[in-house]
Amino acid sequence: MQDKPIDISEFIDNSPLSRYQIMVLTLCFLIVLLDGFDTAAIGYIAPELISEWGISRGQLAPAFGAGLFGMLIGNFAFGPVADRLGRKRVLLLCTLIFGLGTLVSARSESITELALLRFATGIGLGGVLPNCITLSSEYSPARHRMLLVTLSYAGFTAGLALGGGVASQIIPLWGWQGVLAAGGLAPLLLLPFIAWLLPESVCYLAGRPDKAAALSRIVARINPDPRWRLRVFRHENAVPAGRSPAGLLFIAGTRARTLLLWLTFFCCLFVFYLLTNWMPTILRDHGYSTAQAARISAMVPLGGAVGGVLMAMLMDRIGARRVLPWLCLLAALALSAVGAALGDGGWLFATVFLVGFSLTGALNNLSILAATLYPTQARATGVSWALAAGRAGSIIGSMTGALLFAAAGSAHGFFAWAAAPVLAGALALFAMSRLDANAPAALKSQS
Repeated sequence: MQDKPIDISEFIDNSPLSRYQIMVLTLCFLIVLLDGFDTAAIGYIAPELISEWGISRGQLAPAFGAGLFGMLIGNFAFGPVADRLGRKRVLLLCTLIFGLGTLVSARSESITELALLRFATGIGLGGVLPNCITLSSEYSPARHRMLLVTLSYAGFTAGLALGGGVASQIIPLWGWQGVLAAGGLAPLLLLPFIAWLLPESVCYLAGRPDKAAALSRIVARINPDPRWRLRVFRHENAVPAGRSPAGLLFIAGTRARTLLLWLTFFCCLFVFYLLTNWMPTILRDHGYSTAQAARISAMVPLGGAVGGVLMAMLMDRIGARRVLPWLCLLAALALSAVGAALGDGGWLFATVFLVGFSLTGALNNLSILAATLYPTQARATGVSWALAAGRAGSIIGSMTGALLFAAAGSAHGFFAWAAAPVLAGALALFAMSRLDANAPAALKSQS
């Protein structure tokens, strides 16, 4: 008698973590690392562009904004495509787009040309991160999922940091063009390895009977035990055909969670980019040197790296929904404390580190929460559109720093006002936890 079909997620959860899964996570880390490098490249070459082209900082703004708008469109566009055609195909396409876009950007001769190319590059960049998060989540066993996906996602932060070191070595030799050329060539060189080694999502394959042979080969690589070879796999979160991936984000029981998740992403990324773009300037205006302001501001990503990993380990033990609301609340309190610490350098380092630990640590894990919220047919769409909501917040946060500072009237007031959106994000997460507590068991099982 034929064995009953087994849920593919249950198979992943009950199998030992294999070298094959580690390879998938490593490839996702490398793709995200290059995504982070190319995202930050424009910032590292900005002083050279201003000097060589004789333009002001304000004239360079379109190149920054165009890249962010491109990422916003990439987030919206490629999520539904990945849910219909597969994560791997979209990752290949997006890596090709942002690799070619960055490479061709090295030939730019005007700010208009650079802005157009950064827009095209941003579209590719916007499709990479959500699909890597989704793929990493689907190949990670539940017992270590938050930690493993966080480590994979850490490639983005590593790419941001790597960009500074690479730029400092390349610019004296080959100018700003060399930075963009390196940022474009690296993903193009990685592309054949993605095509050869990176598998398709097991959850995506399990929902398509015509892909059973491909799924069986992947299962054998994850767990070579012969008893799995002839089993039929399915995915428990499958939903009836006929609904679009976008429509699944707004079905009964999911609609409120989607809107609360978007609000949290918007608020947290609004504040993150507000700090990234304006904290060094505010610290310099408050009497700190450029070097001191840079070191203090660097505590945000450093704290985020530590917080992301430690909080992921805690979430694997007690659940993301029990940790993330309190982490955002801690971020709001830490931001309020920054203003009071401005007169004491040591205390300021500690409070800014705590902001990074809590705010960036929460952001690193919010995407993973999004990946667990939706059925596989809408998972890439759910992650992509949540990031798109956050991208809208990042654009507004980047543009409104001066207005917020003027309205606050002081650096102390600026940081106090910055705490308010994060507090709103914390309240949204508390509301989501309340919805989960009151949800029927069938709905809880989806996430």
